[in-house]
Amino acid sequence: MKRYFLMFNVFLAMMIVACGGDEDITSPVEGNKTGNGTVTPIVPPPEPARTYYEGTLEGHTDYVLCVTFSPDGRTIASGSGGTDTTIRLWNANDGTHIRTLTGHTDNVLGVAFSPSSRTIASASSDDSIRLWRVNTGTHIRTFTGHRGNVFSVAFSSDSRTIASGGYDRTVRFWNANTGSEIQTLNGHTDFVYSVAFSSDGHTIASGGYDRTVRFWNTNDGSHIRTFTGHTDTVWSVAFSPDGLKIITGSRDSTIRLWNANNGSEIQTLKGHTKAVTSVAFSSDGRTIASGGYDRTVRLWNANTGSEIQTLKGHTDFVYSVAFSPDGKALVSGSADKTVRMWNVP
Repeated sequence: MKRYFLMFNVFLAMMIVACGGDEDITSPVEGNKTGNGTVTPIVPPPEPARTYYEGTLEGHTDYVLCVTFSPDGRTIASGSGGTDTTIRLWNANDGTHIRTLTGHTDNVLGVAFSPSSRTIASASSDDSIRLWRVNTGTHIRTFTGHRGNVFSVAFSSDSRTIASGGYDRTVRFWNANTGSEIQTLNGHTDFVYSVAFSSDGHTIASGGYDRTVRFWNTNDGSHIRTFTGHTDTVWSVAFSPDGLKIITGSRDSTIRLWNANNGSEIQTLKGHTKAVTSVAFSSDGRTIASGGYDRTVRLWNANTGSEIQTLKGHTDFVYSVAFSPDGKALVSGSADKTVRMWNVP
């Protein structure tokens, strides 16, 4: 029962963060100022074709609850729970361990890189969000305000805003460079497990224990619409790269694909035999990845909803999946204490 409670309460999500590297972390945002004072976001240069490690990454001593790729494709981050509570950084090319980030005092439920890949944010059951430098592992600042577990965080594409979802039923917006809270969004009637920004940054989606997905306007925090259809907890939400669709994974064992403009359901993807804990879109929007309690990672055709492949190897619940930026690799984290890297056909 204790273990089930942990599984039940820890669903990440996806977070993305700001500032860092060798630049002044107190600057307004990651970017360059123009003559009129506006900021042009830093856009990393195109990466050459990459070769990714394929196999198992070992080092965590307890459940791996969240994983993500850096936007430059060079690094993988994983967060753990139970007795571990660390974040580990791995070389995506050869699978070697780079460094371990310590500081959280409870489960690490979500990790995500800033758009520049220079910093990483983490969300935790210790009620906080932490921001770290990737190249040194140094802790930069802590964001506090949620009452209870912070399940998920996401970073806007311009690096200015972090969004988070928590046990207190709220979605919160934060100033990425000062740590101050900008706004609290109320509407969910239970835990908020996952948040995700659209690629243009104008909209955010959130999913929760109340079985709904909600859309919000990031400019004023207003509620746009509510998506209903899942018959159990929504544990994961993700936008398609073009922002026209979203996918959701649920404890009802299904993945649902929705029209982001009107909230209508496009189709239901069935194949997992137990709860779906994590979903992700490939960078070209053609493939969906999912992970679940049935210990499998599955790939789906985003246009037809048909299953492409089932990836087996984990020996316990799969909590998190994420594509590489070029869509050629996939990473997954599991209750079996391992991170696995897969080449995507």
